[in-house]
Amino acid sequence: MTLANFQRARRLLGALHHRIHAAVMTARERQAGRLSRVVGVTQADTIYHVDRIAETVILAWFEREWPRAWPVELVMEGLDEEADATTFPRGTPVSRTLLKCIVDPIDGTRGFMCDKRSAWVLTGLAPQRGTRTSLADIVVAVMTELPVVKQAAFDQLSAVRGQGVAVVRCPGLDRTGKRIRLRPSRARNFDHGFVSFSRFFPEGKTLLAEIEERFWRELKVWGREGGAKVFEDQYVSTGGQVYELIAGHDSMIADLRPLLPDMSGSGVRMTCCHPYDICTALILEELGGVVEDPSGNPLRGPLDTTTPVAWVGYANRTLARLARPALRKALNLRQR
Repeated sequence: MTLANFQRARRLLGALHHRIHAAVMTARERQAGRLSRVVGVTQADTIYHVDRIAETVILAWFEREWPRAWPVELVMEGLDEEADATTFPRGTPVSRTLLKCIVDPIDGTRGFMCDKRSAWVLTGLAPQRGTRTSLADIVVAVMTELPVVKQAAFDQLSAVRGQGVAVVRCPGLDRTGKRIRLRPSRARNFDHGFVSFSRFFPEGKTLLAEIEERFWRELKVWGREGGAKVFEDQYVSTGGQVYELIAGHDSMIADLRPLLPDMSGSGVRMTCCHPYDICTALILEELGGVVEDPSGNPLRGPLDTTTPVAWVGYANRTLARLARPALRKALNLRQR
């Protein structure tokens, strides 16, 4: 695959996202009462009717539109977990595919269904390396906003590794939008900014709060100005969190949920981030942001729908250098 091929793939996946956006927005107008109906439960997550709408569009699009010269394996939440791999052209052995495409049809479904915040369509594309294909291999990433009812415009962001980022803001269902510029924060510390440790569900909140308190004590932020030096924003969508970093709204996000079962000694499986949720981290990285595991290493989770992924995102490298030692120490203290 050449650079020109990857640029074409970026445009094709952008077109797919527009199809998904149109289908979901239309369904919300016509079937609003049905979108939140539970239609399945997988190892990864609960599947709602609105998810099925997006999945149907994706499968049909790959069948008709994906270039036959680029055989691809599709990895997606909602596919039959017991079936053989899904490839296009249909029936192509995985060993003969050139690419692996991971898709989250709708990330942030719950907030979207309640009309609280935008959801996101997320896609990452990587050269095929079989089961060794990881998040670090993604070379094309596309994310598209599914906005709340009162918001007509939506953003689509895309990137090819080493080639920068394109951001287009589209009005309504019209695909023709205008290029805009988004830039992560250039702050050199966390004062007066937004930093969030993900704790969306009841389980694990006490442990996460203890880790976060230790982190802020290490940075000597704890207790300053009555505790109002740093703010948080619990956006229940990994794609949405990445967007907030990209747009300069947030300084740091830490999703440590996959670490909690071992740290608590319970071994209880918890709802957490998976590779398809964080597959568009490339876009933030292309803009100078940092996405890594809590130890400071690159994310290397396999491109599947079940592996838990703990991740930390920073708006810039200066903030990453500032926070890494404090986060490591906070985690080590909790594990003793």
